[in-house]
Amino acid sequence: MAIEESLIDRTAHLLNEARYLNLATTWDGTPWVATLEYAWFPDPLHFVFGSSTGARHSSDIRSQPRVGGSLFVREGAAGVAVSSVDGAQFTGRCAEIAPEQLDAYYAPFYETVFPDARQRTEWQLPPRLLQAPAPHRLYRIDVEHWWLIDTRTWAEDRVDRRIELPLGAATQAGLSARGQVRTAFG
Repeated sequence: MAIEESLIDRTAHLLNEARYLNLATTWDGTPWVATLEYAWFPDPLHFVFGSSTGARHSSDIRSQPRVGGSLFVREGAAGVAVSSVDGAQFTGRCAEIAPEQLDAYYAPFYETVFPDARQRTEWQLPPRLLQAPAPHRLYRIDVEHWWLIDTRTWAEDRVDRRIELPLGAATQAGLSARGQVRTAFG
């Protein structure tokens, strides 16, 4: 159980401290990666990001909602042997947030992405500009699988591995308890 708790701690650290996530999409066999600011929500683990409906990744999501992605932090986390970096990869499904769900995500997303109230006032789009026919939306990624960099044997064999953290009830409860605490970015 100790390793699972450390993996949950590392996951919470990454979710709270990483500024951007890299989102991989495909359409017609052609891959695309976009770097996006995000907010995360536990139970079940999901991300929210904002984007133009005309962006390549937005078009890809309309055609193929299965996505992959990654995020990382440079300062590492406690218990990580390679302490200068820590990261995760994920897969999931992505879709536009429906207008009737916008209220649940609007304020938390903008408060996370723009923790400074003055910046938020300057850059935050009003809700009416996140619904059709306006050209911007909030999107939700429902995370299905989550892997962390597995550094346990790196010192011996220098093989880059990943370890999957199952997103079951215990993990979801652990992430809920660690909550979203991102405040300001460096």
